[in-house]
Amino acid sequence: MKLPGADRAVVEPEKVRDYLLSPAHSVGKLKAAFFNALGYNQDDWTRLQADLLHIATLDIATQGRFTRYGNKYEIRATLTGPNGRSARVLTAWIVGHGQDFPRLITAFPDDMP
Repeated sequence: MKLPGADRAVVEPEKVRDYLLSPAHSVGKLKAAFFNALGYNQDDWTRLQADLLHIATLDIATQGRFTRYGNKYEIRATLTGPNGRSARVLTAWIVGHGQDFPRLITAFPDDMP
């Protein structure tokens, strides 16, 4: 299935720069190590933002739970970083109630085969 409103997906700069790529963030630092190993870094955070937006357009979303905040979706994909290394990543998205576009919740290594 396609992520609803994928062409209008939102990946907030703070989510990428200050969380997913932050080696100082108490939770994000483990994710930062993963993304850094693929060649992403805080100085060029827009590259990861663009790659996550591309993942949103892939026709491989699965619907997750319906919550009080909206409908959640997951997309598992292979992410190839700036240094040419690839890894599986799981991205989580939400389409909020009354909205017609998805917003990135998080992204992390996909340990599932």
